[in-house]
Amino acid sequence: MSLEAGQMAPDFEAKIETGETIKLSDYRGKKVVLYFYPKDATPGCTAQACNLRDNYDALLKAGYVVLGISSDDEKSHKKFIEKQNLPFPLIADTDLKVHEAYGTWVEKSMYGRKYMGTARTTFVIDEQGKIAEVIAKVDTKNHTAQILK
Repeated sequence: MSLEAGQMAPDFEAKIETGETIKLSDYRGKKVVLYFYPKDATPGCTAQACNLRDNYDALLKAGYVVLGISSDDEKSHKKFIEKQNLPFPLIADTDLKVHEAYGTWVEKSMYGRKYMGTARTTFVIDEQGKIAEVIAKVDTKNHTAQILK
């Protein structure tokens, strides 16, 4: 299942790094950048998170809330946030329910070996909860520019 612009973003309930439970519907009335990334503290994921961090004020000014999500647990997210000084929450989708709802848990291949993992994808969601844009080819070092273009 692949989601497209114009569709309603699937609502979900999941824990963030603090252990607090959030729902996507909590953010109705705000624009949301929901970005799926493979793993905390890896080079590409760190570059992407730091690009969003470094441009966070511009994203806020444009009316966006930023939520990162991976299959890592809350403890891993907490360490990643502290080390990189990230100003936005990270969702721990350890049971992959949100990944499956968004179609981002996919078969990947490295060195001929197939495995399941996260497709790095960003969903830009409007104030009504509709997907405004799907960014499937993420430029980790210039991701904010892709969102704000």
